[in-house]
Amino acid sequence: MRTVKRNSSSRRTARPAQWADIDEYLASLPADRRATLKKLRRDIHLAAPRAEEGLSYGLPAFRLQGRPLVCFAAAANHCSFYPMSPAVIRAHADDLKRYETSKGTIRFLTPLPATLVRKLVKARLAELKQPRPKAAR
Repeated sequence: MRTVKRNSSSRRTARPAQWADIDEYLASLPADRRATLKKLRRDIHLAAPRAEEGLSYGLPAFRLQGRPLVCFAAAANHCSFYPMSPAVIRAHADDLKRYETSKGTIRFLTPLPATLVRKLVKARLAELKQPRPKAAR
């Protein structure tokens, strides 16, 4: 039996599997979560047609002009939508009352309504249009 030595940089703590793209990520999910996230993906595209898809930190992500827009993921008992902005979640707290939220996450079991996704993505797009604050020198 051969022993394989691993250094600390080869250990993964976030996600055991890596995917090449969002399609591969979705294909790895159970059917119910796959369908829920496919709908979310479509709704994000409709709200931000110029956004580019990719993976960020092992999660399906959308970027606009190189800047993070939103991410989503599946967990064991729910799906999550990450608007990448605590301010967007705070600003839409009334719309999100029926969902579990935290500083940067919206958790849900059934698909988010398209109107809500559109509202959240549009709010995030408006944030990205704001000039970036200058870094302190």
